[in-house]
Amino acid sequence: MATTVFISHASEDKERFVVGFARRLRENGVDAWLDQWEMQPGDSLVDKIFEQGLKNAQAVIVVISAKSIAKPWVRQELNVSVVKRIDQGIKLIPVVIDQCDIPESLRATIWQRIDDVNSYDAAFERILAAIFDTSSKPALGKRPERFAAAAPQIAGLNRTDELVLREIAWREVDQNNWPVTWEELRADPDLAAIPESEVLDSLEILEQKALLVVDRLMPPIAHARLTLAGFRQYAEQFMPGYSDAMHQVAGLLVNEAVAENQQLATRTGKSLGLINYILDVFDADGHIALEKYGGGLWEVTGISPSLKRSLA
Repeated sequence: MATTVFISHASEDKERFVVGFARRLRENGVDAWLDQWEMQPGDSLVDKIFEQGLKNAQAVIVVISAKSIAKPWVRQELNVSVVKRIDQGIKLIPVVIDQCDIPESLRATIWQRIDDVNSYDAAFERILAAIFDTSSKPALGKRPERFAAAAPQIAGLNRTDELVLREIAWREVDQNNWPVTWEELRADPDLAAIPESEVLDSLEILEQKALLVVDRLMPPIAHARLTLAGFRQYAEQFMPGYSDAMHQVAGLLVNEAVAENQQLATRTGKSLGLINYILDVFDADGHIALEKYGGGLWEVTGISPSLKRSLA
């Protein structure tokens, strides 16, 4: 069903604006109620205007001009419209076509000004949007990844800190790519969207918290890599299978004497980066003795009874 809009106006404004405006509304799906289209000789002005036009309208457009502000009929129609807005919630849309005083009852209402009655496309679109209760506000996009989580999962870090830590950890642990250069860090789409100064602040914070080691030999930095504490935080918060991987490696060490890191990676199907960090954790916790040779070869040379008991 079409939206009915009553147009209150002065007769002097019909030819220069009102008729063309009302016709344009109808061409755009608005049932514009205009007296000259609705009233015949012998009709009652009161019945037609107040009992049909205003009574059935879902919105009222009051055309404010130098002529209309002095018209008793326009003021009466405006008064009725104000009451209907209060009682029934209809839309009341003032359209101002002259430089003139605005009636007191409309001072608190946002009006649409038309400076040129022969050219008002943008103003007309805003009037249509008000009638149909639509908005030109852009659709809400997806939040950037750094703001996607409800809150950072690691205490003392903000979202950018956590995103930097996760990017470095992902490259080292999952991709066996270390250390991570500044160029690689900035190549991440989410980090590329963050100002450089903010990323550098995060690197400093993470270094102060002993979660990263940052090499600043080349500005702004040369590269960064996880500390063992940084790996633990990453693995515990963001690797659901971390405990299972630890248990799997421990079983191979204790039960099958698989001692080399590359063999452990092959047997478990895990990345070499993850295996190396797991061995570092076991070594730091006193569960194994570990030797690191050139060419990336690591070998477990001793196993503590504590690692054997962890499998019981």
